[in-house]
Amino acid sequence: MSVRPVDLRSDTVTRPTAGMRAAMATAEVGDDVFGDDPTVHRLQDRLAEMLGKEAALFVPSGTMSNQIGLRLHCQRGDELICEAQCHIFNYEQGGAAQLSAVSTRAVEGRYGVLELSQVAGLVRADDPHCTPTRLLCLENTHNRGGGRVLPLANVAELCRWAHEQGLATHLDGARLFNAVVASGISAASWAEHFDTVSVCFSKGLGAPVGSALAGPRDLIARAVRHRKVLGGGMRQAGIIAAGALYALEHQVDRLAEDHAHAQLLGEAVREIPELELRPAEVDTNIVIFHIAPEWGTSAQLHDRLAENGVLTHPFGPQLLRAVTHLDVTRSEIERACEILAHVIRAGASSAGQGTKATTGYA
Repeated sequence: MSVRPVDLRSDTVTRPTAGMRAAMATAEVGDDVFGDDPTVHRLQDRLAEMLGKEAALFVPSGTMSNQIGLRLHCQRGDELICEAQCHIFNYEQGGAAQLSAVSTRAVEGRYGVLELSQVAGLVRADDPHCTPTRLLCLENTHNRGGGRVLPLANVAELCRWAHEQGLATHLDGARLFNAVVASGISAASWAEHFDTVSVCFSKGLGAPVGSALAGPRDLIARAVRHRKVLGGGMRQAGIIAAGALYALEHQVDRLAEDHAHAQLLGEAVREIPELELRPAEVDTNIVIFHIAPEWGTSAQLHDRLAENGVLTHPFGPQLLRAVTHLDVTRSEIERACEILAHVIRAGASSAGQGTKATTGYA
């Protein structure tokens, strides 16, 4: 009997648990476009309560949730400010420009963290030559920042500044509950600084599909219209909403297990001279490490690990990402650590040409 691979490509690869499948199979449903699906309503109400917001809207994906958020705050020809490595800027096909004619001012932070000094002078003057600055977007936890939890004081300072400048604020909280569990700070305490918050259910929370946008009731009412034009109106959506609701009720606290497993992997990386953690500390469930060029490339290491039963994700020519999740046990993480050390010791000579390194998206 073959041993299943340790799949660390992303926390999106999880499969519904038995309890989640049962909840989905027995979900009460209705036509959500008509507003008739009771399970969708329960999910939306529960998330809004957890985030301390008036209302929430269930949508198919985090990209749609983010793009609706941008459309709520910006008009055609407006500008948003975001961190240069964030999901909204890198992995949504330039949706702000494609879908809403909104331009983006991207500022390079340190592993996803922006400082007030970096953005303080970026709000454009009220001048017909300039695009009006309307929105500040942050991402927490930060994917390309190695699962970094943004410092709460930093978030509060940036959002306070934005509001003083007349800007709206939007949080891409795809992995917000990882930040909640890692920091001990409630979801509502994180969310209170933002006008709108996007949350994903299909990453660390383990649901098969779905995200939601939360905010003031009047904005969420407008968001329904934007969801429709983006193709996000769903009919008997309670089947998938039930999975998301189950995740909120049963699979938040267990994220601590993923974080502990990521710590084990991070410790293994620290013991290998050819590898360097980026950043040096593991905050949540994402481990990104740099491969010394003399060993080889991320594509070569990716292929060698895959040959030995560990699946990862190239994050650039010399960067590799591994993400822990509910479908990976402690023993599998320990096996992955052993395989990583073995593959590095064996060298890159037989790695071949390798796969094309990508920059990652989920």
